[in-house]
Amino acid sequence: MSVATTGVGSLPGTTVRDAIAMPFSEDLQIPYLAELPARGPGADLIGRTAARLLDLPVELHPSAWRLTRRNGIDMRRANDFWSWDLDALQITAAEYAGPLKVALAGPWTLAASLELPNGHRVLTDLGAVRDVRDSLAEGAAALVGEIRRRVPAADVVLQLDEPSLSAVLAGSVPTASGAARIDPVGRHDVGDGIQHVIERAGVAVALHSCAPKVPFTLLRTAGVSGVLFDASLLESDSYDDLGEAVDNGLVLYAGVVPAAITPNPSRIDAWAENARRIADIAGIPAAEVASRIGITSDCGLASASWAAALATTRAMSAVAKKVRDSPEVSDA
Repeated sequence: MSVATTGVGSLPGTTVRDAIAMPFSEDLQIPYLAELPARGPGADLIGRTAARLLDLPVELHPSAWRLTRRNGIDMRRANDFWSWDLDALQITAAEYAGPLKVALAGPWTLAASLELPNGHRVLTDLGAVRDVRDSLAEGAAALVGEIRRRVPAADVVLQLDEPSLSAVLAGSVPTASGAARIDPVGRHDVGDGIQHVIERAGVAVALHSCAPKVPFTLLRTAGVSGVLFDASLLESDSYDDLGEAVDNGLVLYAGVVPAAITPNPSRIDAWAENARRIADIAGIPAAEVASRIGITSDCGLASASWAAALATTRAMSAVAKKVRDSPEVSDA
């Protein structure tokens, strides 16, 4: 996987062509297939991913997306969103050659979010967890193949969005009623689930989590190539884990540009210094910082205005340039 600037994936609004074109027009080294959750159910992270599951129908209930016997109107709408997005991507990226990122929810966030037909979370049933994992793996492979057909010169990168991963490991995912918590899943099983999807996808896989306590070494052991994370949530008790993962080849995409703050020059300097600090914590020599750490926002941009999303995207490139020009941590 290339080390570069990239976005998390979500953008504001509902205008497909503008959103699909923006990551390609703003000089990101890894452009991405934009997601537009403001379009409603089926464009959200879980519904959007559910539409790519193979032979595992899902429908929308008041409480959550739920496994069912057959797809209905909710999945037809989600599939329409995919069709429109991929058509726009094919037009926008017709001549594009290089890395191209597409995101789906990861297996553990799906298992923590989807409901069984009885209303309990999939995470409470190990057999159902395996079914979701396997279906996701097949769906991800099919999506990679479809993008390769539409954009033949693209080097497809799959991003797994796992905002619930830390909660799954900690045993803090609530039951459907909210009255209790689901037992934690062991690290070995979590890693195996992610590894299964990676092996079936057959491409480089990045993982994004904007939650605390990202398990960096576990992810690298599972085969994850790079991790996009919220730099503001990195705590000292994760430093050793981070350094070990980087020593073993993990690429970091530091979410140092806040999605909710309009950039200005003084903030660009501070965010670049934060990226240098993370590189220093990870044990990356100053001479290698520009080639071993990427820059992104701390989370998706769906809740921003279009102007703010554009400014944040441009700020990522400005931060990356600052880091390339001055890779050493400031003494000040």
